[in-house]
Amino acid sequence: MPDPSPHAESSAPRHPDWMESLYERLAEDDEGRVCKAISEDACRASPGNFFRTLVANTLSSLADRIASAKTTLPWLLLQLGAPGWMLSLLVPIRESGSMLPQMLIGAGVRRQPVRKWVWVWGGALQGLCLLGMGWAALALEGAAAGWLVIALLVLFSLARGACSVAYKDVQGKTIPKTRRGRLSGWISAVSGLAALGVGLALGALQGEGSTALFAGLLVGGAVLWFAAAAVFGRIVESPGATEGGANGVVEAFARLTLLRDDRPFRAFVIARALAMGSGLAAPFYVALAREELGDALSLLGVFIAVEGLAGLLSSPLWGRWADRSSRRVFAAACALAGALTVAVALWSWLPMPAWAASWFYPLAFFGLGLAHAGVRLGRKTYMVDMAEGNRRTDYVAVSNSVIGALLLVSGVIGGVAATVSVEATLVLLGGAGLLGAWLSLGWKNVSG
Repeated sequence: MPDPSPHAESSAPRHPDWMESLYERLAEDDEGRVCKAISEDACRASPGNFFRTLVANTLSSLADRIASAKTTLPWLLLQLGAPGWMLSLLVPIRESGSMLPQMLIGAGVRRQPVRKWVWVWGGALQGLCLLGMGWAALALEGAAAGWLVIALLVLFSLARGACSVAYKDVQGKTIPKTRRGRLSGWISAVSGLAALGVGLALGALQGEGSTALFAGLLVGGAVLWFAAAAVFGRIVESPGATEGGANGVVEAFARLTLLRDDRPFRAFVIARALAMGSGLAAPFYVALAREELGDALSLLGVFIAVEGLAGLLSSPLWGRWADRSSRRVFAAACALAGALTVAVALWSWLPMPAWAASWFYPLAFFGLGLAHAGVRLGRKTYMVDMAEGNRRTDYVAVSNSVIGALLLVSGVIGGVAATVSVEATLVLLGGAGLLGAWLSLGWKNVSG
């Protein structure tokens, strides 16, 4: 893995005026540089690092939205004639596959003094996986196409797990503490605007999508990942501590004792687990909408556009609030997701006219997207602010691995429950979210 010399990485270049101006506007840092919890070198490099992180993660976020395991990939497998039961594997693999290995990945990341290269190689691998899926869309069909897409999704998720650990640690070393929420908010907003445009374009199309169209979406996502990796590689990151890098399997599992010994961390993991419904409920929203409104390509475009609009409108607000109190952002967003999910279940149980469903489901999906953005931003900002140095990597690896395992279990249970009643499953997910919101109000305040 590339490891440029410490002198090259620690020297902060002069930034052009436009970059300084952009940083002051986006980070609201026009009254003197704010540099809490990062080094002096990182402080000088923060405008450029803020901009490069914004661009790289905006590109990767847009790639995720146009090649989503909740929308695009299910439509693709149906188009290719893959067995229907394969659809139930997509979201659990996508989410838990990127989280379960993170205790082991975290140990490897800690051995790297410059950790941005983990993200760069992980991003490039995700781009290659999307290219492979695009090839499958054009060359294969039926179960063979489905199995290849699933296998590539497993590899994609493992690469994403490495990126997740590395990103939080790089952000903690290069972005001032009081500017991290704003950065995450702008990433979601800009990528949401782009996703809105893609969704509107798809929504204007009539009939069912062709395999060439789906392949084009996946290839476009791959190009975005390659560009994101190139930009992220230009981040100025000083070499960090590597103590404890040779942990191995035993040490990775030994860090699970954090759940027993660290009460604030344990409270965070419990509430985060209860909040999983903000992500797990989305396919059920889509399933109920498709049942009532049909499976035309325009419906896929509507959901992509609505999700993008939610990110565009919600994330800057969530970001500013997260810098003041990330736990309250998490609590409010989690409560919103829980209440909406229960409402969708009740709506589906009641005899409603078809014309009403055409606006209710997109509106509810918009609200869920808004809430999910807040849940993710709140807990990510809280996680980064809760610990410093290598303890941050431990927290990320342990919490994501535990949540990944619970996601897999919840996916199986939810799939079985959904065969009996989708509405009852939504009520359970919504109720858990409301409980998680209440518990998170007791978290320790770590912002500011």
